[in-house]
Amino acid sequence: MIFLDLFLMLVVAYFVGFIYYGLYRNITARFHKRFGPPLLQSLYDSIKFFSKEDTTSHGWMFYLGPVLMMSGAIMTLFFIPFFVHSASFNGLSTYGNLFVVLYLMLIGPLGNALAVGASGNPFGVMGVTRGLTRLAALELPFYISVIAVMSLTQSADISVIASTQTSYNALSYPLLFIAAMFSFIGMMGQSPFDVVGAPVEVYSGPAAEFSGKFLALLMSQSAIFTFAKLVLMVNLFLGGAEGFVELSLKTFVLFLFVIAFGAVYGRFKTPQSVDFLLKVPTAIAVIGLLLATWS
Repeated sequence: MIFLDLFLMLVVAYFVGFIYYGLYRNITARFHKRFGPPLLQSLYDSIKFFSKEDTTSHGWMFYLGPVLMMSGAIMTLFFIPFFVHSASFNGLSTYGNLFVVLYLMLIGPLGNALAVGASGNPFGVMGVTRGLTRLAALELPFYISVIAVMSLTQSADISVIASTQTSYNALSYPLLFIAAMFSFIGMMGQSPFDVVGAPVEVYSGPAAEFSGKFLALLMSQSAIFTFAKLVLMVNLFLGGAEGFVELSLKTFVLFLFVIAFGAVYGRFKTPQSVDFLLKVPTAIAVIGLLLATWS
């Protein structure tokens, strides 16, 4: 039964993730007063790429990177329950807690760095270097906010955190939510923190050398990981969800805010991004932690 549950979670994340990516491309295009591609174009491209031959090869480490990234995305998804009070779509969440999820989320950047380092592409190396430089600054305010939430609920169980919210944590502890959202925008690869695969500036960033099934693997893991991160934020700050309708509504509102924010604001340079994340959202998170624990 658990294998069926895991399979259904993966299928839902795969298709919903690509739908959201299609919405991202279209909504961003409308912000820029142009038309985007068809909604499911990225899904069609991903399926098509799985049947294509690879045009380049840089050794086994180059191929291992996307596999690690996909593994990290899938395992992260499996430890995040979709619904608060349900025996279905819980995956492996009863066997691991929020600490496990935060650990698994780091596998993606590691796999990316290994693969791109093996390729030697200057655009890819530039993107990975920027990403690793930004990583600690990006995650610090998010970790502080998450630690505060765990402290307030006296639990690291994601289901418990979601179910014990008498009112949304986003409303009860707005400073923690604001700080986490700054980090979340960067985690979703949106401006002003999208220094890794910055369009035009670093060509295609870390994905520059990938083609065929490995490019499809990168696209698929991105879609799955996007949905997993949205569900995690819903559980931590928006009270979780009781069913697919509520989950879809909350993740969509959150997703819409992120892409609207990214479409409006210009991109920071890497030092500016790190400096801002270490100062503004980190300070907000610390103040939010102190206020939450003293209240």
